[in-house]
Amino acid sequence: MSVAVPIVLSALAMSAIVAVRYMLASAGFAFATRLKHRDLYAGLDPQIRREIGWSLVSALIYGIPAGVVAWGWQERGWTQIYTDVHAYPLWYVPVSILAYLFAHDTWFYWSHRWMHWPRIFRAAHAVHHASRPPTAWAAMSFHPWEALTGAIVIPALVFLIPIHVGALAAVLSIMTIMGVSNHMGWEMFPRWMVRGGVGHWLITATHHQRHHDQYNCNYGLYFRFWDRLCGTDKGLGDFNKNAHFNKNAAV
Repeated sequence: MSVAVPIVLSALAMSAIVAVRYMLASAGFAFATRLKHRDLYAGLDPQIRREIGWSLVSALIYGIPAGVVAWGWQERGWTQIYTDVHAYPLWYVPVSILAYLFAHDTWFYWSHRWMHWPRIFRAAHAVHHASRPPTAWAAMSFHPWEALTGAIVIPALVFLIPIHVGALAAVLSIMTIMGVSNHMGWEMFPRWMVRGGVGHWLITATHHQRHHDQYNCNYGLYFRFWDRLCGTDKGLGDFNKNAHFNKNAAV
């Protein structure tokens, strides 16, 4: 059997996994939204259908490099993913997670700023910002060109930074949870965290809301480090500006 066949099958399988992960995570947060703020997404059904459509295309794009790399790891020993937790000191496991998150956040910040250049924005990133207001289904609602810029990050990092397979799963879980929760239109974290010392450095939905309101600020994904360093951090957003938002949900 040609080597291309298992590679293609691996890519398709990974695309399906990414799509299912997206559907389950977004559906879960959308259900939580309905329980907590029943009418938050009222009248947004056409928008949500568009978000799901773009997101499933993005899932296919994300799955292709991930599937190729997964095949290479299993069949050819590519990457620096390891399965023996004792291959590195145990303290390295959380350090590797943090390293991946920071590297991903760095790529996201700078590529995201690039996406806001007028010509690039109109060609690609406008698809994501067409979600007004964004919903729990919008986290992967990208134009294919934008999806491609995000799809290469983790597959590239596994060649550069050693990581345990369980730590990699943790990185992917954090990426999914933060991506979805930062777009769902309300804050799930407690006020003391969002407005306290933790929130001073970590991005939550309240911080990302301001990006969707103003466009020219708050570009980060996990951390406020690059926004603060580059002067693009404009603080926390205000969910009350969203006409669909229940005023009792604001932090």
